[in-house]
Amino acid sequence: MDFLTLPAPNDASKPLSTQVYDAVREAIICLKLKPGQMIYENELAESLGVSRTPIREAIRSLVNEQLLEVLPQRGTLVTYVSERKVLETRFIQAQLELGAFRIAARVWDEHNQKLTKQLILHSIRDQRAAADNNNAALFLQLDETFHRIILGLANNDTLLQVVYHMRGHLNRLRYMLLEEYHHMHRIVDEHVEIFAAIEANNEERTAQLLDDHLGKLNHEFPEIRKVHPQYFLRNIRNSVEWREDK
Repeated sequence: MDFLTLPAPNDASKPLSTQVYDAVREAIICLKLKPGQMIYENELAESLGVSRTPIREAIRSLVNEQLLEVLPQRGTLVTYVSERKVLETRFIQAQLELGAFRIAARVWDEHNQKLTKQLILHSIRDQRAAADNNNAALFLQLDETFHRIILGLANNDTLLQVVYHMRGHLNRLRYMLLEEYHHMHRIVDEHVEIFAAIEANNEERTAQLLDDHLGKLNHEFPEIRKVHPQYFLRNIRNSVEWREDK
C-alpha cells in the first residue's frame, strides 16, 4: 500500500485520526482500495507510518459511511458499490444542492462576492488544467471544491457536512466514469454555464442547468456497470455473497 500517504503539510493542523481518515477515504474513492478488497489495520498503519489507534478511528468513521464493512475474524472489506445506495444518495444530493444553488443565485452580488468569484474562477481554471492532463483524481477533488464553494453561499455548515459525507458513494462511481469516458472538459463547460446563471441571479436557469448536470449520472450508471461489473453489488444483501459476477 505504498500509494497511501497522509495529506500535504498544509493539512498537518488536522488531528492525526482525521488525516488518516482523509487518506483512506480518498484511496477508496479513487479505487486505489478497490470494492471487495480486504484491508488490515497493521498494513494500513505501516503504510501511513502511524499507530493502529488512528487507523481504528478512521475505519469506524468509514464504516458509518458504509464505505467499509468489518467482517468478524476476517478483517475489513471495502464495500462494493450499491446501485440502491448510489441512487438514494444521488436523489438526496440533488434536492439539497438544487435548493442551495437557488439560494446562491438569489443572493449573488458582484461586489459582495468578489472573493468568492475569484475562488470559483481559479477552480474552473484548475479543472481545465486537470482535464488537459487527464488527471481524474485531481479533477474530482476540484469538482468537489467548485460545488462546495457555491454551496457555501447558502451559509449552512450542516448542509456542507451532509453533502460531503453523502458524496463518497457517488464519487466512487464518478471516478470510474471520469477514467472510462474522459468527459472532464464537458463537466467544466457545464460548471461555467452554471456559474454564469448564478451571476445573472437567474434561479430557474441555475436549477435547470444543475439538474441536467447531475442527472447525466442516471444515464451513465448502467454503462459503467457493464464495464466494471466486479465492483458492484448484485443485490442489497451481504456484500461478500452478493456481488455482480457476470
